[in-house]
Amino acid sequence: MNVIIQMVYSVHGSKNSREASFPPRGKRPEELAYDWWKQIKKEMSYFAKLEKVVVNGEQDITETMINMENAIHHLQGELPF
Repeated sequence: MNVIIQMVYSVHGSKNSREASFPPRGKRPEELAYDWWKQIKKEMSYFAKLEKVVVNGEQDITETMINMENAIHHLQGELPF
């Protein structure tokens, strides 16, 4: 059964939304959403700000996603290279 992820984000004050379906392949919904968010950010030529992430139309994982992103940025700032 696929995981349906709905993502709302803003770019320069303009709201955008996307929805996609992903096969789990052994990953948690949060991992799938974060991987997709990284892909969306690579496609953007401007800074994109995450606003809302919903899994299967009911589970809001926005705060989890923001915490994951902040933790990774924090770790990258501590790397010696």
